[in-house]
Amino acid sequence: MKRTGPTNSELLGLIQQLKTVSIKEKAGIWKQVATELEKPTRQRRVVNVSRLNHVTVADNTVVVPGKVLGTGVLNHKMTVAAYSFSTTAKAQIEKVKGKAISISDLLKENPKGKNVRIIG
Repeated sequence: MKRTGPTNSELLGLIQQLKTVSIKEKAGIWKQVATELEKPTRQRRVVNVSRLNHVTVADNTVVVPGKVLGTGVLNHKMTVAAYSFSTTAKAQIEKVKGKAISISDLLKENPKGKNVRIIG
């Protein structure tokens, strides 16, 4: 039987860290993000900037357990945490004074997961 899911040691460490903080802080959102990141690469979420613009409002904080792509336009400031970003997506987020950060950085900033939404 072929193994599916991540083999990248950095990603495996992030998944373990998410599960640990989820239990410690009683924050189910991090367990859900960890579950999403455990999926094989082809099944992970891919979100365009236009979708982020459509489903959020100014100053929201969102997590994308996958990759953010740069198709579309973003016209409000927000914090986006994702496993990876395309260069155009990162540029679009920063152009509107938003923040494009890693999931581990958001985990350190907000261990309780308050006011964070999962998008995908």
